[in-house]
Amino acid sequence: MLDAAVQVIRQKTTLVPEVALVLGSGLGGFAGEVQDGVTIPYADIPGWPRSTAVGHAGELVVGHVSGVPIAVMSGRVHLYEGYTAQQVAFGTRVLGKLGVRTLMLTNAAGGLNPAYSQGSLVLVSDHINMMGENPCIGLNDDSLGPRFFDMSDAYSPELRRRARAMAHALRIPLPEGVYLALKGPNFETPAEIRFFGRIGADLVGMSTVPEVLAARHMGMRCLAISCVTNLAAGISAEKLSHEEVLETGDKVRDTFVQLLQAIVPEMRS
Repeated sequence: MLDAAVQVIRQKTTLVPEVALVLGSGLGGFAGEVQDGVTIPYADIPGWPRSTAVGHAGELVVGHVSGVPIAVMSGRVHLYEGYTAQQVAFGTRVLGKLGVRTLMLTNAAGGLNPAYSQGSLVLVSDHINMMGENPCIGLNDDSLGPRFFDMSDAYSPELRRRARAMAHALRIPLPEGVYLALKGPNFETPAEIRFFGRIGADLVGMSTVPEVLAARHMGMRCLAISCVTNLAAGISAEKLSHEEVLETGDKVRDTFVQLLQAIVPEMRS
């Protein structure tokens, strides 16, 4: 099915993307920044699961950003939608087979670290997988990668260094933090948040990790940026809602777009 998906995309565009970007909840507006973009609905790509979450368009856009050939996933699917980890990682694997060697991911996350305020952008330095899922479980496909693969540098130190440098030049604060992933769909309890903080998490969300596991299995470099769309349960007295996530994503859109446009050229090998 991966090869069939690749074939359909290549029938739509001859461009070979070097970088891919996955847009999270409320952050899909960046797809509009792609120049000379070819838009392919996920429904038109064999095997590609369709987004059902609000704030996820469900389209692959292939074109250029800041002169770099890029594939932008405007929306992703999640485990909480009922998809398997393999389905969640399907798009990542298709992009890897298209020739992408660097995967950039964005997500909406709850902030555990008291240094973060609502709307902060945070560079992911590492993750903790508490989803209980992994897209590489099952028979290994040796054409994708090895049975056992290293995750010491899941989020490329070199790409993070370049991203920090560009953020500094733009005077955009970009601290680093550890992202903890859960299956969802519910937001976390205050007791869970206290526990996550004690084991080293700075951010909590429901995405990103399956894609990073699939990408690293294929030898792709990864960079991830979280938008702190809400303060986690127990840190703020406010009740949590997905509407708040989307509203915050909209408020930081211009800053996020500016940062991504500057970072994309730095993601080339």
